Amino acid sequence: MTGRGAAGGLLMSMTALCASAQAQAPAPLAAYQVIGETIPRALTATPGDAARGRAIVTNKQLGLCLLCHTGPFDEEPFQGNLAPDLAGVGSRLSEGQLRLRIVDGRRLNPQSIMPAYHRTDGLERVGPAWQGKPLLAAQQVEDVVAFLLTLRAAR
Repeated sequence: MTGRGAAGGLLMSMTALCASAQAQAPAPLAAYQVIGETIPRALTATPGDAARGRAIVTNKQLGLCLLCHTGPFDEEPFQGNLAPDLAGVGSRLSEGQLRLRIVDGRRLNPQSIMPAYHRTDGLERVGPAWQGKPLLAAQQVEDVVAFLLTLRAAR
């Protein structure tokens, strides 16, 4: 690989995949407030559904989580190793901490390659058809949070 090497290629692949997922999520952004390192209040009035959240996390066209993360998903081949293992994440992080990392993890680590799943401002290289559209709708964020909270045991 030329230029930026493997990391640059991965980032370009993630950008393309995010653009594809973004085109499928035209929902508006939910209002939220960041307090410390959390978004303590849910983005929706409807509680998250862990089964739907699992489907998003393991979907390589929508959630893209397994592109970088590994986890307790034995049926899913080719899991990533660039980001923390999701096994036990529900024990390590609170609901509010998980929510902030999904909504906009770069607030905690500006160098992160993790996409901002529920932010649209200040992003670079977003195609015109996808500008102003989050990768995940507010309910999808809550579903992912609900699922990640079930991952209590480390491998």
